[in-house]
Amino acid sequence: MVLPVTADQPVGPLAGVRVVELAGIGPGPFAAMMLADLGADVIRVDRVTDVATDAFGTPHPDLLNRGRRSIGVDLKSAGGREVVLALVGAADALIEGFRPGVTERLGLGPTDCHATNPGLVYGRMTGWGQHGPYAPHAGHDVDYLAVTGALHGIGRAGQPPVPPLNLLGDFGGGGMMLALGIVSALYAVRVGATGQVVDAAIVDGVAVLSTQIHALRRLGMWQDPRGVNLLDGGAPFYDTYECADGRFIAVGALEPKFYDELVRRTGFPLPSDEALDRTDPANWPALRAAWGRLFRTRSRDEWAALLTESDACVAPVLNWQEAPDDPHLAARGTFVVRDGVVQPAPAPRFSRTPASLRRPPPWPGEHTDEVLAELGYHPEKVAELRSAGAVG
Repeated sequence: MVLPVTADQPVGPLAGVRVVELAGIGPGPFAAMMLADLGADVIRVDRVTDVATDAFGTPHPDLLNRGRRSIGVDLKSAGGREVVLALVGAADALIEGFRPGVTERLGLGPTDCHATNPGLVYGRMTGWGQHGPYAPHAGHDVDYLAVTGALHGIGRAGQPPVPPLNLLGDFGGGGMMLALGIVSALYAVRVGATGQVVDAAIVDGVAVLSTQIHALRRLGMWQDPRGVNLLDGGAPFYDTYECADGRFIAVGALEPKFYDELVRRTGFPLPSDEALDRTDPANWPALRAAWGRLFRTRSRDEWAALLTESDACVAPVLNWQEAPDDPHLAARGTFVVRDGVVQPAPAPRFSRTPASLRRPPPWPGEHTDEVLAELGYHPEKVAELRSAGAVG
């Protein structure tokens, strides 16, 4: 059962931190979401052309935008630039995800912002980084994975590489690294340092995430061809198998004691197969075929009932709709309901300052008047900016 949450939630460990987010897509908003979940007051600066007042008061469907307020601004106008710099003056951090040089041309680059607020942490989210031959050009998650070597290693033996959604690049190597960088730089400011720029590039983050694979290669424990190694689907005891009902289970019985438990509980092998030595990769194709025949004798949920709550290291492969109702995830509250929408709960967990979903995703410009009033703008000035199209 997925439990509902309300707006009246305790504040997280970043309570008192204010972040300005220049609206973008993907990893930048994810980093902002993480900071908002952890208690930061995040103000999202959306395009004034995206403001639709008739939608105000209802949650925006993009869950990546949860937890913050939104102000509609024309960044190319003098009035809009003035508003953003006013936000910066009262902020601890800023997030932007434009191509290198764009915010500088808008008069909102690091030099401009640090002139207003020397203690500002200026977070920059790109795929290629702020410099290098690829930096000026467009790209997407799959491109960034490609040049780091990570994409090469994902897929079946003898088949093309498989994009792992955009979880590894955009969100793991990108947004999460930016969030970590911002928090680290904020800590430095709190202990006396000045503000600084955090250059978070997806290529850098993915490269760091692949450190273990590089280590295994140096140890002679990883081959360059994909799909032939211990953790990439090459090993029959670390793979997925189709069951009698066409659904799948995931097997991760890496250590001998866990594999022995899997063998004991399943009765492997079937009478027509052999329990070959699993430590010899030459036996892996035959072992995979034997395990495949065994797992096709029962449904996914039958295998899950037998194996999940054990040290056999087996779990059912759930689809997106099923996952929130998994008994373990339900017991932990890994998914919650907010404003009628099932969504992942904030992570990680804190014993004293728990993270929370304090606000639903806003519509662009929904809090323009509220935020400008906090900055000291009088209603007449707000009306003037709105009339000029600088805010919406």
